[in-house]
Amino acid sequence: MLPKPAQEVEAADVGAGTGIWTRLVADRVRHVTAVEPNDDMRRLGIADSAGHRIEYRVGSGEQTGLSDASVDMVSMASSFHWVDFERGLAEFHRILRPEGRFVALWNPRLIDANPLLVEIEAEITRLAPEVKRVSSGSSGITETLTERLWASRQFDDVVYLEGRHTVDQTPEQYLGVWHSVNDVRHQLGPDRWTAFMAFVEARIAGLDVITTTYRTRAWSARRR
Repeated sequence: MLPKPAQEVEAADVGAGTGIWTRLVADRVRHVTAVEPNDDMRRLGIADSAGHRIEYRVGSGEQTGLSDASVDMVSMASSFHWVDFERGLAEFHRILRPEGRFVALWNPRLIDANPLLVEIEAEITRLAPEVKRVSSGSSGITETLTERLWASRQFDDVVYLEGRHTVDQTPEQYLGVWHSVNDVRHQLGPDRWTAFMAFVEARIAGLDVITTTYRTRAWSARRR
């Protein structure tokens, strides 16, 4: 979908967090710039991304700090819901080269497929009944994203893809996923977040794998 081979693509992953998606992109393209506003997330991303063609820098969806027409692809994985929609699109249009593409994706866990995950999610509600999950990928911005992208003056050729897959994760990998869930950590605050992660660690202690089903939803739009 891009006007050049993948090995020539220069990409930016905005709201990169700890770099889970960023590293997948880096394995396929020439270079990735990871833009992340949170100091802790950026520090973990740098540590975990050693050996990959990734440059981390401070920035946000509205102000990436990248030069005009400097990348062929901009992605936001489970983070576009944090960005002001109009300002974000304008920024991505600015940094993309002609016919470059913006990609937004979410991969929420389908917790009902595993009673253990239901129990862990219920602990969040017990600790903080007021918590609202804003990065589910199943509601909110995703309900109208296709239409809003088509209606924008900066992008066209909107493509939507959806799929499901099951992953067997080690306890360490599963804990790593929780560490990347920014909305829960932010709403719980330091004390309750620490208590929640202690509960998760105790609940999965002794398990070889945690089976998780994911629903991946992705939107791609071409720069006009």
